[in-house]
Amino acid sequence: MLENDHSTPAAVAVHGITSADEKCGIAWCESIQLNIDSQSRWQLQFDADTTTLIDQSRDSDTCGYALTIDWVGGKAGHRRQFGGGRGQPLAKAVGLKAGLTPHIVDATGGLGRDAFVLATLGCSITLIERHPIIYSLLYSAHQRALACTECCDIAQRIQLIHDDASQWLQHHSDVAQVIYLDPMYPHRNKSALVKKDMRLFRALAGDDQDANQLLDAALSSGAARVVVKRPKGAAPLGQRPASSAVSSKNTRYDLYPLRKIQASTTGNNIDE
Repeated sequence: MLENDHSTPAAVAVHGITSADEKCGIAWCESIQLNIDSQSRWQLQFDADTTTLIDQSRDSDTCGYALTIDWVGGKAGHRRQFGGGRGQPLAKAVGLKAGLTPHIVDATGGLGRDAFVLATLGCSITLIERHPIIYSLLYSAHQRALACTECCDIAQRIQLIHDDASQWLQHHSDVAQVIYLDPMYPHRNKSALVKKDMRLFRALAGDDQDANQLLDAALSSGAARVVVKRPKGAAPLGQRPASSAVSSKNTRYDLYPLRKIQASTTGNNIDE
């Protein structure tokens, strides 16, 4: 998820279920240089093992909405069990096939759902999120998944990084075989169709106005393939035509194959 305004640091109010939770929450915010402001629209609520984002505004359509990222249960748990395996469009888009399981850099962390699905399918994932509030939610989800007996092996395949993806890619050109981008979708005319968690993310992080620059960074990173998730019917990101696409009912994965990589002894290489 890309930040709306780099010149304005994010700030949150901190609330702990217990005084110990609140102390831990304050220490966490300080550790990632997240400003604390009791008057902020955004509140991070901390308890023993879960971080929740609450919209405290009085005049927004997400007023009072509480968001927790959960990779263990709910939709993520259902998708983990019944998501279609390597035959699902997401898996095809990133190049998963027999004997080929790429290392993937997910450069737009967000809710992390697609990253967790790909980790479920055996991929090693570098998950990058630069917005400190969203990173806090992802970190909480990752820690709970690591503590879950059913999910710990999957969660161990995910490396979570708090950084600007464009800058990170410049210094880690040898890491990714596939770079996956899921920037904020374009505005819809019928806003009621947009799920509340994504409306909250848009209010928090903005419209990903530098997504085109992130695509440029991905294409010049040395990766074998760049995949961009788009809503079905939307223009390609940055008006840059894709070589091909994998489509599902409501989603299109635009593919930008850059080079062919032969399978290695680690089994982590992909073909175009």
